Amino acid sequence: MLDKNGIARRIAKEVKDGYYVNLGIGIPTLVANFVRDDISVEFQSENGVLGMGPFPFEGEEDADIINAGKQTITTLPGASFFDSAMSFGMIRGKHVDLTILGAMEVSENGDIANWKIPGKMVKGMGGAMDLVASAENIIVAMMHTNKAGVSKLLKECTLPLTGVGCVKKIVTNLAVMEVTPKGFALLERAPGISVSEIIDATEGTLIVDGDIPEMKL
Repeated sequence: MLDKNGIARRIAKEVKDGYYVNLGIGIPTLVANFVRDDISVEFQSENGVLGMGPFPFEGEEDADIINAGKQTITTLPGASFFDSAMSFGMIRGKHVDLTILGAMEVSENGDIANWKIPGKMVKGMGGAMDLVASAENIIVAMMHTNKAGVSKLLKECTLPLTGVGCVKKIVTNLAVMEVTPKGFALLERAPGISVSEIIDATEGTLIVDGDIPEMKL
């Protein structure tokens, strides 16, 4: 089973040379720590940063340099800062190659719910709806079940939707899955996790075709 860093490490393998990548709040912010050193990637944050680097070491934080989740970040040589209008122009203009988001729920047809739990205080929508409406490639980073052990990969989302039919791939603490017209196609299983455990933890339709390899991190 993976922890949050393990999920981020696996997603980092999906980041290709030359990509412009937007990282959502939560687990996605960790992805920047695990991108290969031999490729060039530009991380974009909707609060107006292009060229984010890994999180700073303790004692090296600059409170004026933050991401959209108000976490302190580092910047790479050549990084730029701009207003939200330009940032969302990049997003809505489809200039982002890969969007990595967290989620509370994902349905088997690729719907995502990640911005609101009725009756509970949350940080707000942020740029999530703009991102899911504009992005061509969305990967979700999430835990497979909630704290009570109930699946978060569903036939239909129960929470208010952020986007409809937009998620392409999901990486959880248990598995890597691709969203297909027939449901969640199981691609990889986490170290030490069996296919039967993934089946038991998935409410939505799970497609298991042949031997499922263990993730290589």
